[in-house]
Amino acid sequence: MSNSGSKLVPNVYVPRQTKIVATLGPASTDPAVLERMIAAGMNVVRVNFSHGTAQEHIDRVKTVREIAARLKRDIAVMADLQGPKIRIGVFANGFTNLVNGQPFVLEAKCDSGDDEHVGLDYPELVNDVKTGDTLLLDDGKIVLKVKKVTPSQIHCETEVGGVLKNRKGINKLGGGLSAPALTSKDMEDIRTAVAFEADYIAVSFPKSGADMYMARELTRAAGGHAMMIAKIERCEALENLDDLIRSCDGLMVARGDLAVEIGDAAVPAAQKRLIRAAREANKLTITATQMMESMIESPVPTRAEVSDVANAVLDGTDAVMLSAETAAGKFPVETIVAMARVCVEAEKSATISLDADFLNRKFKRVDQSIAMAALFTAHHLEVKAIAALTQSGSTALWMSRLNSGVPIFALTPEEKTRRRLSMYRDVRTVMMQYETEDREVLLAKSEQALLDAKVVELGDLIVITIGEPIGKSGGTNTMKIVRVGEHIGLLN
Repeated sequence: MSNSGSKLVPNVYVPRQTKIVATLGPASTDPAVLERMIAAGMNVVRVNFSHGTAQEHIDRVKTVREIAARLKRDIAVMADLQGPKIRIGVFANGFTNLVNGQPFVLEAKCDSGDDEHVGLDYPELVNDVKTGDTLLLDDGKIVLKVKKVTPSQIHCETEVGGVLKNRKGINKLGGGLSAPALTSKDMEDIRTAVAFEADYIAVSFPKSGADMYMARELTRAAGGHAMMIAKIERCEALENLDDLIRSCDGLMVARGDLAVEIGDAAVPAAQKRLIRAAREANKLTITATQMMESMIESPVPTRAEVSDVANAVLDGTDAVMLSAETAAGKFPVETIVAMARVCVEAEKSATISLDADFLNRKFKRVDQSIAMAALFTAHHLEVKAIAALTQSGSTALWMSRLNSGVPIFALTPEEKTRRRLSMYRDVRTVMMQYETEDREVLLAKSEQALLDAKVVELGDLIVITIGEPIGKSGGTNTMKIVRVGEHIGLLN
């Protein structure tokens, strides 16, 4: 439970581009804590299907949405599937202590382990390894070298020992495990995610686009319309990155298992590559794992954690994610406050290279061309804001892929669109009903909505994008430069 005495912040525009994802758990179940987390700057809640029951997840999401509605905040919900986490079985005593050089056997069939052997929850592992392979257990804390493989046993030698507890995970250095990305549990969890209307579904350990297509089809078959996030955790995912990007709506740089498979030193470069590739393909990015791990126990982050978050912001990530810090930590509210503070400071030093970003770009769609024209104009005319009247959110997404230095406001009547947009970098949502097909009246309503939200003042110059016929998704075809107040008389 948080010890914070933080007060609720006012419901006004806060100039922060990068969004914050916070994982729900025992530390963030109390409605009072959730309210303070939302007020502190949380944009997206993560429901972690690796823990808890379906009903617990449904109840937490319901509570979040009730609080968000009362605070007039748009909060997205991301359901994170467990995936095929390969684990050892259990020990008779709950653990063993391995020493360097000690032989140790992983067995396909073993009900209770001891100091010499332990079972596997994925017996097929014996078919995925060969002599000379390196297995990493408990996120790489234990290292075993494979010496011999039989039809039911993997004989190893301990290279890096330590205490090994029940059901710790197993990775293979360099990847190559054949477990499918979607388990039977994941398929059931997709139905639960659809039941609470998840805005995003994150798929763990996908190897190729086929895994993402299957998750999307299962979601659609259940009646859901969540956007699909591919968690990059396997070597194979990096090798098939283009295929994965084509098949998803966004990437998560899941640095825990990825570091175990490719080596921790290779992760920073991989993070930059993944974020850059996703942004170039107009896809979202989330940077995750141990971003403020020390704040599970401490009310302040380490200097290294501050630098880590700041570097992800400078890389251009849409969102930074908190896991155990808000799910089980002592300071969930303080962690969000600290992360928001780091994001704001890092964004001040972000470089703007919009002209260079436009070089050699070609646009195949009218609405995308309008979005890019609005960015270019807003940057060079130094306007106060860009306002995108959007049904689906696509226009705002395209605008948010490039840094123009001008805040983007998505004006939409669609609640589900506003929730999804809560993940997009540098996009703020404003609720506005399209009650007329008169373009000039809609422009007036847009100006008034921005004035009411206290993000512009009378006389400010803004760029507005709109589509005709009004209300048609994907129909953005007009950009207009407006001085706030010039249309408002039409509302009287």
